This record gives sequence, C-alpha cells and structure tokens, in this order.
Amino acid sequence: MKSFAEMKVSEKALAALRRYGIHETTPVQEEAIPIVRTGADVIVQAPTGTGKTLAFLLPLMERMKPHVDEAQVLVVTPTRELTLQIAKVARALAEAFALRVIALYGGQDIERQKDKLRRHPQMIIGTPGRLLDHLRRKTLRISQSNRVVLDEADEMMKRGFLEDVEKLISALAPDRQLLLFSATMPDRVRALARRYMANSREVKIEAEHVTLDTIAQTVIDTTEETKLDRLCQMINEKQPYLMMVFCMTRQRVHRVTMELARRGYLADELHGDLTQAQRTFVLKKFRAAQIQILVTTDIAARGLDIEGVTHVVNYDIPRTTEDYIHRIGRTGRAGRTGEAVTFVNARQYDQLRRIEAGIKNRIAKLRSARSREKAKAREKIRAKALKIRAEEKKKAAKPLSKYANRKGAEHKGRNPRSRRNPAARGRDNRGGRGKHEK
Repeated sequence: MKSFAEMKVSEKALAALRRYGIHETTPVQEEAIPIVRTGADVIVQAPTGTGKTLAFLLPLMERMKPHVDEAQVLVVTPTRELTLQIAKVARALAEAFALRVIALYGGQDIERQKDKLRRHPQMIIGTPGRLLDHLRRKTLRISQSNRVVLDEADEMMKRGFLEDVEKLISALAPDRQLLLFSATMPDRVRALARRYMANSREVKIEAEHVTLDTIAQTVIDTTEETKLDRLCQMINEKQPYLMMVFCMTRQRVHRVTMELARRGYLADELHGDLTQAQRTFVLKKFRAAQIQILVTTDIAARGLDIEGVTHVVNYDIPRTTEDYIHRIGRTGRAGRTGEAVTFVNARQYDQLRRIEAGIKNRIAKLRSARSREKAKAREKIRAKALKIRAEEKKKAAKPLSKYANRKGAEHKGRNPRSRRNPAARGRDNRGGRGKHEK
C-alpha cells in the first residue's frame, strides 16, 4: 500500500492523520483519491470498514475554498450514527484545511442547527430527512454546492430515501460532481447513477476473505424457547469484553435487553425508537465499557467503529449476506481477532446456506455439551450394532475346507475337485475323470 505522503497529501493533513495513527492508504483510498481529485463522477463499490470515509473527505477538502462562506460539499448518509462518525473524522481534518463542518440529523434541536447554519459551514453532513426539512425552511442553501457524496447508497435505497435523495441532488449546482459510495450495487442504485452521472468512473474493491478470516464464525442450533438461555450460557463461558447482540425488531431488542438486565448482565439497547440524545448516551457508555452487552437492531450494523468489540451474536439470523457481513464486521477490526455466533433454528438452514454461498465459506456448527453427549451416545449404539452384525455374519458364513489355510490357495478353501463338493462328485458319477484317472 502507498503512504499518504506518496499520495501527495498536504503536510497539515498528514499531521492530522498521524495523530490518529494513520500512515498508509487502504486499497479503496489508493484507487479513489486520484480519481476524485480530477473532478469526475465516481461510483465506488467497497465493503464496510475499508476506509471509504477518507477516500472522499481528503480529496474533496483539498479542493475546497476556506475563504468562501458557502456550502461547497454535501455528504448524505442513511443514519444519524454514520452522520456523526463521518462528521467526527471531517472535523479532525477540517482544522488542517481551515474549514467549517456541520452535522444535520433528526432528533436534534432544529433551532440550534439553524444557528450553526448561520455561521456558513462549507461542508454539510446529514441524513436525507433533516436536510430536506432545512431545505423547505430555506435555512439550508445548497444551490452553490457542486460536490455531493452519497455514502452507503444501497442502505439509503433500502430505507426508502430515493425520492429525498433525488430532491437534494436537483437542488445542487448544475455542474456538480457526484460521488456514490456503496457496499453493494443493486439495480436501483445503478439506475440512480445512470440518471445523474455522466461519464462516471468506477472503482470496485472486492470483499477480501482476510477481513472475515480474523473472525471465528460459528452456528448454534437453537429454538425460540432456548435462545435466551443459550445466549446467557455463551456470555458466561466466553466472558466477552464487549459484545453486540443483533435482533430483527425493536420490540425484540427491548425484550432481550430487559431479560439480560434482570439476570444481572450489564446490557443496554439501541434502536430507532430512542431519541438521538439517548442513542448517543448509550454508545458513549458502550465505548467506555460501562456496559458489556449492546442489544441492537441493524441500525448499528453500519457506520459504527467501536474499538474492543470481541463478540457479535446474531440472535436473529440476518436476511441477506450483506447484512451478515456488516454485522460481524463490528468485530475483528484493524487486524484484531473476533468471534461471531449465529443462532439458527430448524427452519432457517436454507437462509444460512444462502449466506454461506455469499461469503463462499462454510460456517462451522457448534454443538452444546448436551448435544455432544447425545451424539457420543448415538455413536456408541451404532458401534455396538455394527459389532453384533459382524458377529452374526461370521456365524452365518459357510465353513471352509481343509485347504483354506494353504499358502497361496487361490480357491480360498473351496476346492472344486473336493469330495465334499457335490458338483465334483456329480462329474465323477457321469463318467468324468476322477482323482486317480490318468
């Protein structure tokens, strides 16, 4: 990999990157940064956790004008958490470029956001709903913005933000540069790219097995009735430092969290029903290891970079391979090892096989102690049955002649010329050559 110095990044930006221990580019940064610098429209398909944020922030900030009090860059994200994470990285770099950055998302006081917008930020990062809200109130002016980033575009389409995104794009300057970053490239994302991009260039980074190889993946066969007990048993056995437990619905998240808390575990919940202040507070506690277990929906599967997550549990099996990769990607980050466990019931094995086909790998099945004992007992019964069958077969076998033990006897003890052989005696009686005939 190239270093950022080789990529001709400014000294001030290099110093900011060094403070975070970043020295070398990732594959997506090495390929995307030079293209973004040219001003061309770019489609970047790369898995989560590959460094996409710096791939667009660095080249865009290099071309921004700090003395112009207008919004020059708009970054659109599907979730508040991803907005906050990108804004954190952007503010760290903005000091080096003397730029102002603002994050706009729902759940935050809109009047405070209006005050910040009056300070003329040059980079705006936000979720589609809140950005459109400010646009309708005419507190957000992006008619002069000529660079827009759609981050996690596939997730935005999945959440139904397509119309909102199109309205935002149409409000931008006509000579805009559009950067589309996505982990997958479904048809709707392709259609959006064709509609608004001209002569776009494409960067595709394949999902590397190395990313998953740092994560020990296992499957545990459970039923709905035994899931919670199996989760508690696993926590007691593994003693995780930080664990994320993924459920499909908010109601399920709340129920599992309450049960874990009732049993004495340090657990809290994260889902869309919480206010932004509550979500921020929960994440802060989890990052500080004040809570050990975070029970969450897929809202935490993307965009969150939390150090120290040692275990991920798919309490409910994810719908797609992409969701599975995003979930388990919360652990095993930055070269560290992690463990991912998926609970599966008898009706979900087809879904599991599709995930295995997607990741091109078979996930090992972890048996419980009770299951191992049952398997061992079945094996003993099978071995005993085979032994009895072999003994019965031996008893039922025909006795061999006295010639059986002769070395090199090809007849294997069944001499066709033996007097014991009825066929041989029949030939003698019919006038055939007998033993003493010449």
